[in-house]
Amino acid sequence: QVQLVESGGGLVQEGGSLRLSCAASRIIRTINTMAWYRQAPGKQRELVARITSAGSRNYADSVKGRFTISRDNAKNMVYLQMNSLKPEDTAVYYCNAVDGWSEYWGQGTQVTVSS
Repeated sequence: QVQLVESGGGLVQEGGSLRLSCAASRIIRTINTMAWYRQAPGKQRELVARITSAGSRNYADSVKGRFTISRDNAKNMVYLQMNSLKPEDTAVYYCNAVDGWSEYWGQGTQVTVSS
């Protein structure tokens, strides 16, 4: 079991930056995959960025070059640095962990980008 708690969301103007943080309740060094998803009103939840235990990263096309995912295994933290934010980035952002056959979600943090 692992609990995930997101923080760092808020209201930002277009072109601004935010850093989301995800705190895990236990060691994440052995967790296969940590990721950030988002869900905008009326839309399905979508993958934003993913990082494996080996450090391999992949991103949604819509955020490539603007967002960076990272993990600090010593602190059991995962981050999402978001730059050049756009109104279409407005969504609830969720931290996700896949550990073997188990999958865990945080409660989400709201990101709102004003134009």
